[in-house]
Amino acid sequence: MTADSPARAAQKARTRKALLAAARALVARGEEATVTAAAAEAGISKATAYRYFSDPAALAAEAGLDVAVASYEEITARAPDLRGRLAAISVYFYELACDHEPAFRRFLARNLDASVSPAGAGARAHVRRGARRVAMYERALAEDGTVPRPTRDRLVRELAMATGAEAMIALFDIAGASREEGREAVLGVVEAVCDRRLGPSPPPG
Repeated sequence: MTADSPARAAQKARTRKALLAAARALVARGEEATVTAAAAEAGISKATAYRYFSDPAALAAEAGLDVAVASYEEITARAPDLRGRLAAISVYFYELACDHEPAFRRFLARNLDASVSPAGAGARAHVRRGARRVAMYERALAEDGTVPRPTRDRLVRELAMATGAEAMIALFDIAGASREEGREAVLGVVEAVCDRRLGPSPPPG
């Protein structure tokens, strides 16, 4: 499946953000944050809203996970090159998940429940997770301008798999890693993926 263009990814992120803001507004007024109600609050069609959230439990869980995310510019400010930017994004989203571990675990639990509900089963109608890190990977690669599109798509898929809450849970619960060991593992995967898709990094100096 071909990844979205940066413009399309940004549009999806805005739609998603609007639905989450609408859900939080409903909750703040003491109203039920259903998918239909959030769509109406945000001025988004019900059909579109259900492509992002097939179950109100997943919507409420993510709306409750109101974690401020640093901007792309802040995350990549000290990175000297493309590989550094990809590594910075990966480490940032891993550390973000660690900093908010209980909330991310609750969100994933609700989201996985929604994915096997009658509304979500069989059609992947549930929300696509990891949209923020995917958008940042795509931006870094698009700005670099030297990586062919098929390679960019592969890089985004492989890097997105290796960070965030899903990677944190695998590292903690399955591999028995500490937070620092998990961070080292994330960086190791980034290095291996970049070596495979971009070629070995040049020697220092």
